[in-house]
Amino acid sequence: MAKEPIRVLVTGAAGQIGYALVPMIARGVMFGPDQPVVLHMLDIEPAAEALNGVKMELVDAAFPLLKGVVATTDVVEACTGVNVAVMVGGFPRKEGMERKDVMSKNVSIYKSQASALEKHAAANCKVLVVANPANTNALILKEFAPSIPKENITCLTRLDHNRALGQIECSCK
Repeated sequence: MAKEPIRVLVTGAAGQIGYALVPMIARGVMFGPDQPVVLHMLDIEPAAEALNGVKMELVDAAFPLLKGVVATTDVVEACTGVNVAVMVGGFPRKEGMERKDVMSKNVSIYKSQASALEKHAAANCKVLVVANPANTNALILKEFAPSIPKENITCLTRLDHNRALGQIECSCK
């Protein structure tokens, strides 16, 4: 018996990480070789043309597990009905910016996306925050999407882990 498709949101889908990630999801690398998916891809308005290009590539590839693609710059449309959200998009730290500058940009991004997930995602949505600072972005998401169980929100902090290990190794020499 065929499984029902799960709806998977990828934010920042037209960016380098999102662009590399969505074909892997479509081919079954993330959820298994028998789990159909509907990809919801969100990006900012200046990336709309690139986002549509990503959608065309996915459709052209004819992935057997890919049962639909939503490519949008509208956060509500992107979050509607999603079972899993992979939060890749975030504001990158640019030259001359302090950490607090990046934080204020990401607070507004994550507040908006969390509010849309809160109102429009599936009841038991799982969220993976990738964009740095991942742990802080995950906390912001948790605060603005209180109905998503806290155990359903996680983040990738491997960069912080690697930096801490580097500091420990340096201090041991």
